[in-house]
Amino acid sequence: MNRRKKINETLKRKAKKANSKKQNELHKSKKPKYISKAERERLSDEAINQTQIESSEQEL
Repeated sequence: MNRRKKINETLKRKAKKANSKKQNELHKSKKPKYISKAERERLSDEAINQTQIESSEQEL
């Protein structure tokens, strides 16, 4: 009886873990990924440089 009970508990535990991992994949967070302050500044600098390059090309 005890052996059968232990086996059933371990199987249930494994199934529960697999199910929770599956649920996590399906229900990912809708929050945007965190971007650090330095990274945001770098991205904005790149965008400014890109617009300056495009405007200088249009002048030619």
